[in-house]
Amino acid sequence: MFASRRSAASVQDGKDAPAPAQAGRRPVEGLFPCEVPARWARSLGNATPWAYGACVGARYGPLAGSAQRRRVGYGIPFGASLRAADRVVLPAACLHRASAPLAVPVPRCGHGPGDHTERPAMPMDDPPSAGGVRFRLKLRAIQALLESQRRRITAYSEFSRAGSSAAPTPSTPPPVAPSLPPSGQEVLDALPVAALLLAPVLGEHGELRDAFYVAQNASARAYAASRFPPGSVPPWAGPVPLFERFPSLAGTAVSRMLADAFRLRTPQGPEMVQWVMNTRSGPVRINDEVRVAPCGDHVLLTWERGDRLHMASAAQRLVRTCWAEWNLGDHGVEPSRGFRQVLGLADDIAVPALLDLATAATPDSLPTLYQTLYDVILRKYTAECELRLSSNSERTFRMVAEPVRIAPGGLVRAVRAVFIDVTSDRRRREAAQHSASEARREHERVEAVAEIADVLREAVLPHFQDELDAFGLEAAAVYRPDAREAGVGGDWYKARELPDGRLLIALGDARGHGLEAATLMAKLRYALAGLAYTEEPVERLTQWLNEVACADGDESTATAVIARYHPERSLLRWTCAGHPRPVLVRGGRATQLPAPDGGPGISLGVLPDVTYTAAETPLEVDDIVLMYSDGLIERRPTDPDQDMGRFLEAAEHCCAEAGPDAGHAGLQNYVERLVARLDGPHRTDDATLLALRRIGTR
Repeated sequence: MFASRRSAASVQDGKDAPAPAQAGRRPVEGLFPCEVPARWARSLGNATPWAYGACVGARYGPLAGSAQRRRVGYGIPFGASLRAADRVVLPAACLHRASAPLAVPVPRCGHGPGDHTERPAMPMDDPPSAGGVRFRLKLRAIQALLESQRRRITAYSEFSRAGSSAAPTPSTPPPVAPSLPPSGQEVLDALPVAALLLAPVLGEHGELRDAFYVAQNASARAYAASRFPPGSVPPWAGPVPLFERFPSLAGTAVSRMLADAFRLRTPQGPEMVQWVMNTRSGPVRINDEVRVAPCGDHVLLTWERGDRLHMASAAQRLVRTCWAEWNLGDHGVEPSRGFRQVLGLADDIAVPALLDLATAATPDSLPTLYQTLYDVILRKYTAECELRLSSNSERTFRMVAEPVRIAPGGLVRAVRAVFIDVTSDRRRREAAQHSASEARREHERVEAVAEIADVLREAVLPHFQDELDAFGLEAAAVYRPDAREAGVGGDWYKARELPDGRLLIALGDARGHGLEAATLMAKLRYALAGLAYTEEPVERLTQWLNEVACADGDESTATAVIARYHPERSLLRWTCAGHPRPVLVRGGRATQLPAPDGGPGISLGVLPDVTYTAAETPLEVDDIVLMYSDGLIERRPTDPDQDMGRFLEAAEHCCAEAGPDAGHAGLQNYVERLVARLDGPHRTDDATLLALRRIGTR
């Protein structure tokens, strides 16, 4: 069919398409085919979505011995692997007429997700190079994508026009006598918007003083019926001054627009006009978009419901959303009203075409923008990406685009996209991710600190069994860390045999919470253990321990009760450094031990060169000495005397409820019941209780 002529179109490289082979091949599936180059057929298949294509095999083309492939549908079959030298049989039906020229756009094109045809390869990223070079390469890729699609649309239009021009021309109908032109009222009623025809009223110097309301159309009557309560507007019986009928209009832009339209003889508007109409049921607010145009010796005033347009613009501004549609055939743009405002574009610049939008994008946005345009234009998907513009790089927009096709299954003729300002959402998401990351790190830190605290607690807080039986004593201890901290605090206690056969007993509370307090506690505890080997009395040990705390720093303060038990005399000698004094439980009665002579000493680490005095307490069999930290008894903001009274009452109550049984287990049960009675959610510090019970002499 094409043996006598060459194609009128050219391929993408700019050269004329080669002449097709002679026709006359065997028909395929009852159609009369023609043989064309493979690249022609691929382009035609995409320019005409209803075209049939078949990659010929052994019987129809020069590829002797290859398997025959046929397909009735869109484009070339998947897996055809066509080369430039291949020939493709196209049925004559796809060309409309044997004499129609073949328009060939470009050899590469995309297919929709529903087509099982060969898809063009996605362009690969360039090798790493300077950012400017990569930006220009991506920009050129977008430019090539848009230009190739424009050529496809042009070729499709030319091909369709050529096919329609060859169609038989219908017979020309006989001429009909023209009818009379419509009347002025009929013209007014044909307008799709509300309209008033006004006759200007001029002053002595030719200025516009008023305008007579001489005619209205059906849309104006319908508007009045929908906006005003029945009977609010007097029925129109003939020409009447506009501002007499609607006095509130005199103070709006309508007066100026009427005067300018009459004086300059040019249309005015559109402008938003707001005014109030007083009715029997109350004022009615009117918000319309008004236009005024000269009409002979009269003036035509038209209006549309401006509240909807105003609300649409306001909605775009409030939610930071806009939209536009780009025509790929002529680069035309149809934007929404808030397009410039949302994207941060100046009012005096043109709405950007797709290539202009790509040029204005930041380099990091360009790859995803290209991918989105590729998916929409060639693959015909709905796609989205994040976009930032160089002129407003602080803002981030989410672009959601969809294809607009010429016909179902046909070429994409336009790209329709919605832009949503997601800057605030992205910042909130980044802040949430940062907070989550910080929370994870804090959780990991707390777990690590808790693990360290467990190890440290096991190391510095002894567990008593029968170690003190040789000294005629039983010991039991309960420790409750501050739940808000790492599981260990500044409370500590110690019971250790000394070389002279006596027993060192101590309980203290280092300042602070957490690992810092635990570190100071460990220093003081081990320092006391070393100092006790000097066999010096407890008052000297307390004085030396105070010097250790003072040398450690201004913040290294602590309280402590330091005692030495003399088993041969059943005597407990103890000092107090700012700590609550021990309690003695004897015969079911609990009393606080009296302070040493001169009163209890000051806390450790406050002042150097401080001397301490010791008190002596002889113990009887079954006596229980309770040493404790202030976290066990304090109930802020109550008085310390009340706290102590509550502690003594609890100690006696636990004895009366169930006296401590013999053995270490009985004493441990007693101190645990006592701590449970005193403990609760009100506690804001570590709580420690150490109990010593005399069971006999060594």
